[in-house]
Amino acid sequence: MRVTGTGHASMRIDTAAGSILCDPWVNPAYFASWFPFPDNSLLDWETLGQVDYLYVSHLHRDHFDAKHLRDFVSKDATVLLPEFPTSEMEDELRELGFTKFLKAPNEQVVELPGGLKIMIQALTSPTDGPIGDSSLWVEYDGVRLLNQNDARPTDLTVFAELGHVHAHLLQFSGAIWYPMVYELPQSAKTAFGKQKRERQFDRTWRYIDDLKADHVFPIAGPPCFLDDELWQFNDIFGDEGNIFPDQSVFLSEYAKVGGTNGIVLLPGSVAEVTTSGATTTHPQPVEEFFANKKAHLEEMRERKRGVIEAEKASWRHPEIDVLGEMKRRIEPLLDESIYLAKGVGGPVRFDLVGYDGESVESIVVDFPGKEVRPYADEKVRYRFRTERALVEHLLHIGEIDWVNSLFLSCRFSAARIGQYNEFVYAFFKCLSEERLQYAEGWYDEHERAVDAEDITLDGWVVQRRCPHLKADLSRFGIVDGDQLTCQLHGWKFDLPSGRCLTSVGHKVRAHRVDAETPAPAGEALS
Repeated sequence: MRVTGTGHASMRIDTAAGSILCDPWVNPAYFASWFPFPDNSLLDWETLGQVDYLYVSHLHRDHFDAKHLRDFVSKDATVLLPEFPTSEMEDELRELGFTKFLKAPNEQVVELPGGLKIMIQALTSPTDGPIGDSSLWVEYDGVRLLNQNDARPTDLTVFAELGHVHAHLLQFSGAIWYPMVYELPQSAKTAFGKQKRERQFDRTWRYIDDLKADHVFPIAGPPCFLDDELWQFNDIFGDEGNIFPDQSVFLSEYAKVGGTNGIVLLPGSVAEVTTSGATTTHPQPVEEFFANKKAHLEEMRERKRGVIEAEKASWRHPEIDVLGEMKRRIEPLLDESIYLAKGVGGPVRFDLVGYDGESVESIVVDFPGKEVRPYADEKVRYRFRTERALVEHLLHIGEIDWVNSLFLSCRFSAARIGQYNEFVYAFFKCLSEERLQYAEGWYDEHERAVDAEDITLDGWVVQRRCPHLKADLSRFGIVDGDQLTCQLHGWKFDLPSGRCLTSVGHKVRAHRVDAETPAPAGEALS
């Protein structure tokens, strides 16, 4: 099996029975803030795009590059389609000209012509990508590969049971806006960033240990930030709180925990994977490339400056009445929202900075009041500040996912009182009736489900499944004193009360081993 690195989470898999192109991303994403690093725009995409199969793991725009898919990927390719709860991915691919689809039943092995076997695991919670994420398992002639990309399954058992895996490709770096955009002292940002960076690596080590593949390939990050306004987010300043470590840092950190089987793929690197080993060739020495990382980024910045400026010029739409359009689009969804609205529990304020860089229009999305209105000087727990032009553009194009557009762009600042609230982001990811109804149903079913199985961890009896996203706490749970941490997403719980310390809601059922009766689980939302 030949694996050609094509940048970020993208790769081309070649076997004698066919070729699969995965997640090709070349054009800037999220308001021209994210670019692939190392740069992959100079690859021979005319040739790379002539494949038998296309696999897109999910609709994040650093995985689903519509322009590139339209221009460079053969429309004769059969799309290996995850079993997602909505038809959005298929609909978007059909609009781009793809007509052949293999709808893979979730977690079922499908044998393709010539003996090529694939299995796709689809994750379908509202927090998995834009309503869905997935991983691809491939087998040919006894060689097995798992492309986990940036999916976060609760465990990898379903793949391990299919036989020993020879190549494991997975995310290790950050893909979020926290904590950089929060209005906090720099010392606090550094401390929170360091914690997040450590959690990212801890989660990666856990997955690697689960699968025990022969070779581990760090992929799906980091992006690079070429706009001068975002340049500081690149991990080139010795900031221990930077959440975007690169592949060379992965190898260094992996070695500290005993990892010796890591392989980095630069764009154009080729790994020949067999049951007995892997031979890799690179377009240039990997160590030398990353030793000159800053120079590479500076060269990319100059080369892409015109692309960024052209994108910025397209964002302003002064003809749009932002308040009126937000009312028209969001208020019907507020009326339909029961669970998410209760979860948010208060008004969310958007401060929109005008073209002059000084004037500000403040708009409130009032979840209890079910309305969008001008800010009325009341206290709010959640506030976002961004350029008016960005919201104008979102409204102009009818964007239904502000999380995986505006927020991932990092072109905003945020402040909150109290804990992180995932319901805020779940709602702004679901600005269509189809998505909202799915999310409402998912949360309702998920939170009402009774998890009766308990486990014992360091003197505490706790429910086996994390109340956040059902991770197995016998594997991901760590107890330190009276605090439980689920390492899959880094969520923390106070065991004596069961209260979630990371977000609103999601109470855990727990009691000490020597207690006569268990503490009550409490309501799903507090």
